[in-house]
Amino acid sequence: MQTHLSDQARLLPRAAEAEKVLRSCVHCGFCNATCPTYQLLGDELDGPRGRIYLMKEMLEGAPITAATQTHLDRCLSCRNCESTCPSGVQYHTLLDIGRDYLEQQVPRSLGSRLLRGTLRAVVPHAGLFSALTQAGQRLRPLLPGSLQAKLPRQPRAAGERPAPRHARRMLVLEGCVQPGFSPNTNAAAARVLDRLGISLVATPQAGCCGAVDYHMNAQGTGLDRARRNIDAWWPAIEAGAEAIVQTASGCGAFIKEYGALLKDDPHYGAKAQRVSALAKDLVEVLREAPLEGLAVHSDQRLAFHCPCTLQHAQKLGGAVEGVLARLGFTLSAVPDGHLCCGSAGTYSITQPTLSKQLRDHRLNALETGKPDVIVTANIGCQTHLDGAGRTPVRHWIELVDEACQTPL
Repeated sequence: MQTHLSDQARLLPRAAEAEKVLRSCVHCGFCNATCPTYQLLGDELDGPRGRIYLMKEMLEGAPITAATQTHLDRCLSCRNCESTCPSGVQYHTLLDIGRDYLEQQVPRSLGSRLLRGTLRAVVPHAGLFSALTQAGQRLRPLLPGSLQAKLPRQPRAAGERPAPRHARRMLVLEGCVQPGFSPNTNAAAARVLDRLGISLVATPQAGCCGAVDYHMNAQGTGLDRARRNIDAWWPAIEAGAEAIVQTASGCGAFIKEYGALLKDDPHYGAKAQRVSALAKDLVEVLREAPLEGLAVHSDQRLAFHCPCTLQHAQKLGGAVEGVLARLGFTLSAVPDGHLCCGSAGTYSITQPTLSKQLRDHRLNALETGKPDVIVTANIGCQTHLDGAGRTPVRHWIELVDEACQTPL
């Protein structure tokens, strides 16, 4: 579509990117057919095409209102629209630019600022988040139902991690939420990879991937976290680490964008591109491995929920299902597997009503095949879906680890 950025918008650091995305949109509307919020609300401005128009008007100098902020806030950033778009519109790039610009123009309410500030002060800090999670579990009976639903139903302690002993070594991102909510996930990944001749090595200096801050319009802080992680990983990369493995697809999707987001940084641009090239979701490692040697056996029936960050951002839809099928697991069919569960990072907290509706719709689809367990590949989806108190939800690697017959 034709667009003419205002003089003010042309001063933005990413103005050229915004203009390129706007011009690539042909306004066909195919994106609305797969947009979760458009399907729920039926409002053109709560679909990708409408939001693109809102951002176009904003960047062209039209008056900006709180309504624009509301419609952009309701976007899940699921990127389902990108998988559908025949023109290859990089909607998430425009959304990041538009939200950042909007944040400078429209003041938020005190309540919104406090909520977002609290989330950014707590979530990216693994130690603090784990301590608060443990306190919440002890006080669980006293907490309101909304908070109880955010805590793991059946906390599983981290099992033993094998000491590094193989020539093949890969780094692992510990994450910020996962150590508190599902500490056994990375431990299970380490045990499975150890059986396959790969040592998974933690880097304590690496912290939050930066996605929480970046997607809550504190983009500078998010990129600073990315730089700190690059510094933490760099010695091991120079020493020959094969990959940087993520067991949370949300983190993986963001790390794979380090190269693009820091491309103009004279000190980190090249390093960021190297890190993004080395970033792998766990399934990318497993699908290339000789899985037959694991001797897996399980009678459980599984349904897999594919996170948006795995299928739409990383383009790995079907990969986990393929690995699980190779290992002999029984998978039930899941209708509308492309749709979002409503977790979307902090979305379940900032947009609780829409998030719960999406969660219940997703669970209804996942449970059609009457699975014993629902498995997924992202801690946000896992916690959000499990919080409904229905079919148990776990990370898929834990089920693989438990079903392995091969001793360590």
